[in-house]
Amino acid sequence: MPDDTLIGGSQDRFPLTRWSAILATRSADAAERRRSFEVLIAAYWKPVYKYLRLKWNKSNEDAKDLTQGFFAQALEKNYFQNYDPAKARFRTFLRTCLEGYVANAEKAAQRQKRGGGKQFVALDFENAEGELQHVEIADHENIEAYFEKEWLRSLFSLALENLRTECEARNRRVHFQIFERYDLDESEAQRSTYDQLAAEFGLSASNVTNYLALMRREFRRLLLEKLRELTATEEEFQQEAQAVLGV
Repeated sequence: MPDDTLIGGSQDRFPLTRWSAILATRSADAAERRRSFEVLIAAYWKPVYKYLRLKWNKSNEDAKDLTQGFFAQALEKNYFQNYDPAKARFRTFLRTCLEGYVANAEKAAQRQKRGGGKQFVALDFENAEGELQHVEIADHENIEAYFEKEWLRSLFSLALENLRTECEARNRRVHFQIFERYDLDESEAQRSTYDQLAAEFGLSASNVTNYLALMRREFRRLLLEKLRELTATEEEFQQEAQAVLGV
């Protein structure tokens, strides 16, 4: 995916509305807490699962159990209420919580005590396991960096899925298809030109340009909205936006 074409330029402003899933985990409203955890799980379950497989050498089944059990216990015992964004990024704090949870689970001989067999939310572990087949980690020193990379991948995937949904609702399927073909195709050699896309979709080259510009702006907006949900303060959001988009 092209980098500078995606972020939309420095003139774009950050979205002003804020709903933080991290802060909402402390809500007195049980439904609000559940919603916040669902948002966090969507962003973090794959990094957590893959981290367990690679760092802790867990089997597929044990990693599933531990992933489900970790998030279930995090909700039940409100793991994240003590998170302080001044001390660390949330994903670093979450990984520390995970390490403690797994260490305690190692001491428990029974699988049920780890959450085995209990599904907190439905997760596509088969897909995550398939992605792991193409991963090579040279040593354990790189696994923390891999966790960061997987978090970023989850963030982009969630924003992309939101863009796809919005395009379906707004009758912009062609917009998304062109964006997908041009910006998301990782093969530079096979990427279609603007003129080729125009001919394929029965548009002018200028329309292809406009469609791509709109999709890039919308994707950036959705990415920043998702990033706001996954940060606790404005300062943390600004730092993450700088790290993710360079803005």
